[in-house]
Parts: sequence; C-alpha cells; structure tokens
Amino acid sequence: MLLTITTIHSPATELGYLLHKHPDRCQSFALSFGQAHVFYPEANDERCTVALLLDVDPVKLVRGRSARLEQYVNDRPYVASSFMSVAIAQVFSTALGGRCKDRPELAQTPIPLLAKLSVLPCRGGEGFLRELFEPLGYTVKATGHLLDEQFPEWGESKYFTVELQNTLTVSDLLSHLYVLIPVLDDDKHYWVGDEEIAKLLRHGEGWLSQHPAKEQITRRYLKRQHRLTRQALAQLVEEDNPDPDSTEESHAEEEAAVEKPISLNQQRMNAVVTALKDSNARRVIDLGCGQGNLLKILLKDSFFEQVTGVDVSYRSLEIAQERLDRLRLPRNQWERLQLIQSALTYQDKRFSGYDAATVIEVIEHLDLPRLGSFERVLFEFAKPKIVIVTTPNIEYNVKFVNLPAGKLRHKDHRFEWTRSQFQTWANHITAKFGYTVEFQSIGEEDTAIGSPTQMALFSLNN
Repeated sequence: MLLTITTIHSPATELGYLLHKHPDRCQSFALSFGQAHVFYPEANDERCTVALLLDVDPVKLVRGRSARLEQYVNDRPYVASSFMSVAIAQVFSTALGGRCKDRPELAQTPIPLLAKLSVLPCRGGEGFLRELFEPLGYTVKATGHLLDEQFPEWGESKYFTVELQNTLTVSDLLSHLYVLIPVLDDDKHYWVGDEEIAKLLRHGEGWLSQHPAKEQITRRYLKRQHRLTRQALAQLVEEDNPDPDSTEESHAEEEAAVEKPISLNQQRMNAVVTALKDSNARRVIDLGCGQGNLLKILLKDSFFEQVTGVDVSYRSLEIAQERLDRLRLPRNQWERLQLIQSALTYQDKRFSGYDAATVIEVIEHLDLPRLGSFERVLFEFAKPKIVIVTTPNIEYNVKFVNLPAGKLRHKDHRFEWTRSQFQTWANHITAKFGYTVEFQSIGEEDTAIGSPTQMALFSLNN
C-alpha cells in the first residue's frame, strides 16, 4: 500500500521540514497492524517526493480471533483504506496538525502538491471520487484497473490508481486524505464510536461544513451509523458559524456606513452594469449576491435575459427575495430570476452556462488559502465569457474620515489589496486560465492613491 507526495516548491526539500522526516533517511514505524516505512525516492531543490509504504500484516489482523479463511485472503494489505489514515495520523502527526518547529510560516503556506495512491478502492466509481476531491480544488487523474487482466470480459474493478494535484498546505492535503480515503473505501477496520465524531470534526475543520457532499462523507466516515451521523452533521452546522446571517448583516451595515458619504455602492453598481452591457452579456450570475443590490438593477432592465444570484447565507437570499418581490414586475419577467444557496469555494454545476459572472466586493471576504479554490471554481469550471471583479483599494482608506487608521472597511475582510497587488493577482489569473484583463477605477480618483474601488474585467480568450 503506497502513498507518495511530490512538490516542486522551491527549495523542494523543505518538504522534509514539513513532514519532520529527513530526506536522507529511511525510517520505519511499528503499527498495531504492521509497519510503515518513510523514504524519499527523489529529493533535490527542484522536486522532492516522499513515500509512505504501509506493510499490513494479515496475521496481526486476526490474531486472538477465531480466524476464517476470508480474514487472511482479502485486499487490505494492498489497497489504501482506513489503515492508511491511521498511518498518516501516527507517522505524520505533526504535519497533519499544521505544525512545523523549524519552518512555522511554511506550514501555513499553500504549495504545489501531487499525491498519488497506487491502489485506491472507489465504491461509487470515478464519479464519486471526483465529487469528493474536485470541489476542494484538486485536479484528479484516475486510472481504472480490470478485475483480471487475463479475463478482460469480466470488466472493471472498483480499484483505481489516483493522482491528486492542488496548491494547498501539507496539513490540508493530509486532512483531506485522512477523511476521504476511508470514505471512498466505505469501510473501517476498527469499531466506530462517539470519538470518531471528534476526529471527523477536527480533520474536517475549515472545509467539510461547506463541502457539497458533506452528508455522504459524514455518513460513510461514521460507517452509516445514523445516530452518529446526525450528531456530526448538527455540530458541523453549529461550528461553521453560530449565527452567520446576523453577523454578516451587522458587518455589511458598518461597511456601507464607511462608504456612504461618497455613494460608492451606487457608483459600483453603475460601473458593473455598464460593463455588462458593453460586453453584451445577457445571462448573468452574481456570485456572492448578498441581499440583492445588483440583482434588483439587472432584473428591472429588460436587456438581461437571465439573472441568477448565489450566496452562502440563506438569510441574505431571503432578504434579496423580499426586496425583489417589491419590484411588482409582470409575471413573465420573474422567470428570468433564480436564487441559489451555495459556497463559492466548491465546484457547482449550476454556476455554468452564463455569459458573465459578477463578483462584487467578495474576494476580500475569502481566506487567502481558499482563494485558489474560488479561482478554479470560477475561471476553470464555470468559465463564463466575462468575469467582473471589484474589490476595495486599501490605499484609499486614508481618505475615509470615519475609518480608524489601520482598520479595514469591513470586520470580515481577510485582506484589502493595493492596486499593484490586485493587478498582480489578476495577471496571475490570465496566465493560468486563458483570460485577458482590463482594469478600471470606480469613484473619484486621487493621483497619488487611486480610486476607492478597483475593478477588473476579464474576457475569455477565443
């Protein structure tokens, strides 16, 4: 049973610091069911690969029991399963916990990683494998195996060789593998009790609560025990945010108060609508639509044929619907509107098929490690012809008299970029996903510090 993890982060050998395993040494670890071996098939500044080889002893699995033949003759020593999850937790415990004594900043830095599992059981097939990993931002390559190469007519097996490529922290990669390997196998080699809920919540922190397949993941991880599954799902909802809607409403009001003296929100809306019309974008999806400020303008304009709003907050969507209901539009006009509850960092097929996507004052609410997942969701999977992104220009904050020095405009902002930082990010998008970009200023422009809002208009290359 073999797992390899490769990076081209420079210098690549820093992977050894993150895993607390020196590239020049081969190490072995005794486990209750066999042995784990860690070694580096390649290790240089340009590319480094660590291998975790798990040697499961079938005799140890049945020692002390009344053994049957099938307990000795099975696939457990050869495939990735809950045995691999246990080995990850024991052998790479420090890395799994996101700690690194010698390189603490590196442990929190997303780096390019490629994980390869030599044989992975996928009960549910390749489609389910992709449903689990692609929403987390992975590029998935799966190679199926025949039941028996001597008898190809028997068809495909449930086993795949899998490669998972992403840019993320080592801790996140190991957490994803720890949870999802036994989910794919749909089995565990040990008794599952209440303590498994704590493990699931600990290793699923930051990603599981918003995963589109969280119910399936939770159910399979807990071996389909209904009581445990209900408890875990309830805690996932609570821990994600005890009251996200009221918090968001309060913070949005504070941001609006900062920008109100210059009517910045209205200027933003006007600039976005003008850009949409100039691009002849008639089918528009507003990602992170909030309480529907842009939706209201688009829906009142017959130029737009389809208007869709997406937000993670149910309460925001309810408020948006209430506001839109007051428009008193003809009945046939309401067919143009759709509201969707969804997280923007997970792939959603409903985001596809639009002329344009608008992302108005949204990206600054995302943690930087999650920004890469959002980029793939929007520019790689949804891939609209036009993408309009606006975000605050932090250089302009000094002109807001009611904003204390050093403070961001919104308590939930994870960052606010300078003009140079925003343009660097946008140019990274064009190079990676096949778009071109133009930049526009929104609001009164100061020759030294620019305008209060900056906008990027991305166009898909033909």
